[in-house]
Amino acid sequence: QLQLVESGGGLVQPGGSLRLSCAASGFTLDRYMIGWFRQAPGKEREGVSCISSSGGVTDYVDSVKGRFTISRDGVKNTVYLQMNSLKPEDTAVYYCAASFLRTCGGSGSLHYNGMDYWGKGTLVTVSS
Repeated sequence: QLQLVESGGGLVQPGGSLRLSCAASGFTLDRYMIGWFRQAPGKEREGVSCISSSGGVTDYVDSVKGRFTISRDGVKNTVYLQMNSLKPEDTAVYYCAASFLRTCGGSGSLHYNGMDYWGKGTLVTVSS
């Protein structure tokens, strides 16, 4: 069974940090572009970051640039999203997704359409 499982969410104070993990089972992430997406209550799902299959290309939505870092570990078959200097507006359910054909970087690379596999999400709450 092909699965993506997110973990690492939780409650954190403004200015704090969290590291989200996206672990795959049933397939190897090395051949896939991986994206992180988030959806806040009452809002549309938005792309946060992506990383190419090689790890050589990354992209970020403007609101998280300089604060979030995406990375991948081929040995652990896992992709990470390090989130620093968290703000209340980062509160959302965070999802990871994998695409075999889509690329990271360039126009539209953070759109949620066309992803092949999705995890069920992990909740991040930033509040004092």
